[in-house]
Amino acid sequence: MGVPGEGLAKGLAVTLKTMTRRSHTQQYPDVAPDLPPRTRGVIALLEENCTVCMLCARECPDWCIYIDSHKEEVVVPGAARARQRNVLDRFDIDFSLCMYCGICIEACPFDALYWTPEFEYAEYDIRDLLHDKERLGEWMATVPPPPSHDPNGEPSKEEAAAAKKAQT
Repeated sequence: MGVPGEGLAKGLAVTLKTMTRRSHTQQYPDVAPDLPPRTRGVIALLEENCTVCMLCARECPDWCIYIDSHKEEVVVPGAARARQRNVLDRFDIDFSLCMYCGICIEACPFDALYWTPEFEYAEYDIRDLLHDKERLGEWMATVPPPPSHDPNGEPSKEEAAAAKKAQT
């Protein structure tokens, strides 16, 4: 059996110990938070890589991705007939519906969708959370390069392309 009031004394001891510690509160608007390197913020679109395959829209469990396109004929010199290619007209993501699962990014076989660490895109009107392809393209500037998996291995394709671009 314990001493009467032992639990109360332990509780008060914990309270007194935490009261004497310094708080770790950050003043958010004035001090930017330290986020992990691959934080999931907003989804960015690299429009040049999008082939309008619709895999991201089909795999999305929330159906928050809207894609429209049209076919365009491309004349290839020396070919028997003209080829067709899809041209992206509309690529919208409704972030008021999105649950940030990342399935669309994983499903994209052409690396057109990326996570960015940006999280400050709140709006006063819910209708402004529908981001079009231009606004999604603006987020590409904030996409961090992927971490190398093996320090002794080859650099990632993004790092190799950046190094090649810097040399020329």
